[in-house]
Amino acid sequence: MFDFFGYYEGVSETFFPELPQELWRAGKLELAHGVQHALQVIRIATACLGRFLAEIESRGVKDLYGHGSTASWLAEIAGLSRGEAGAIVKRAIALNPTRALDGTEVPPVAPATAAVAAQGLVGDERIDQILEILKNLPTDISAEERAGAEQILANLAPNAGPRQLAKAEANLQGLLNPNGNEPKDPEPKEPRREITLERRKDGFWKLTGLLDDETGARTAVALEAHAQPRPVDEFGQADLRMKCERMGDAWAELLDLAIACPDQPGTSGYRTLVHVTIGLEELKSGLGTACLDFVGTMTAREARLAACDCLMLPVVMGSSGEPLDMGRLRRFVTPGQRRALNIRDGGCAFPGCHRKPKNCHAHHIHHWADGGPTDLRNLVLLCGFHHRLIHHGDWEVRMAADGLPEFIPPQYRDPLRKPRRNTLHHV
Repeated sequence: MFDFFGYYEGVSETFFPELPQELWRAGKLELAHGVQHALQVIRIATACLGRFLAEIESRGVKDLYGHGSTASWLAEIAGLSRGEAGAIVKRAIALNPTRALDGTEVPPVAPATAAVAAQGLVGDERIDQILEILKNLPTDISAEERAGAEQILANLAPNAGPRQLAKAEANLQGLLNPNGNEPKDPEPKEPRREITLERRKDGFWKLTGLLDDETGARTAVALEAHAQPRPVDEFGQADLRMKCERMGDAWAELLDLAIACPDQPGTSGYRTLVHVTIGLEELKSGLGTACLDFVGTMTAREARLAACDCLMLPVVMGSSGEPLDMGRLRRFVTPGQRRALNIRDGGCAFPGCHRKPKNCHAHHIHHWADGGPTDLRNLVLLCGFHHRLIHHGDWEVRMAADGLPEFIPPQYRDPLRKPRRNTLHHV
């Protein structure tokens, strides 16, 4: 049996015959030599590992160890990822001879590089660079020309860095392919974009993605535009959200804008996303839960908020489980009503808010579930933040005698609860 550990111990004794037991006693020359020798030992051991892996690949790792590939077996025993192990195995096969199924020998791709690597004179980085250069050589050159090119690279690698090898590649290309490749118009690549959305057990949704440079830049600009901190309001209240929270709220606003687009597939400009099944009593009281498209739950209070501008289409159930209401169109704010709201309110009607109409929802002052009609005297524009504040906070909104909305602050804000209006949109 091959005594690898004895072999490695002999190598260590050869390279470190007088290594001080306490390195702090070593001089700078000894330290430099120690690093050089350690690198050589590592590279020799790596070359020896490659020979083992090539032999395992030749015999068939499935028969030997029950794994589907040598890379998966190496990943398990070495604690590596599949990608890391795959790179090691690929390099081992390129540098060492293997055998086909019929037993015939398959020569290595880079035998000269393998010889240099076995002496510990070149590391994995330069080996990979040489293999990449060989792959890029013209396909119509002879085997002798390819072998000669590889020998040049192998001789250069022990004393060369990546730039020298890159220059050697350019020289080889000029020698072996003086006329260059036939020019052709490159086909544009499809931009790479990936989005993954999954629902967690706690009810939150995890969004991850990968965008190409152009799309990423456009996304950043759009989010930044909607993620600006809210101005300090008339009560001196500043926007205390962290940037990540403001970006999350900006994402929600961008979704609202996209869904409200008349050309949006499947919605026709109505702010309908998914069905929400809720009992009539729960919807009126705001207590209890609602079923979200039969795949999750939300609170009844959230359902009331969403139903104002039909971000979600409620399916109201009676006490016996019969559908009482399936989102009748009379509850939707019509395009004409929306235009009138935009002109009347000019944006979020809450006092001190600067948000424009495109960032607002149409809120029913007297909720439609409680018999409130969908007409201008019962509607007011509110941004997402103040819409939630009206539903879940102590602020109240009403329509004044002149037909304009006014807001009544909670008593802890103003003991007299004097009605207030937003005067920023109509100066």
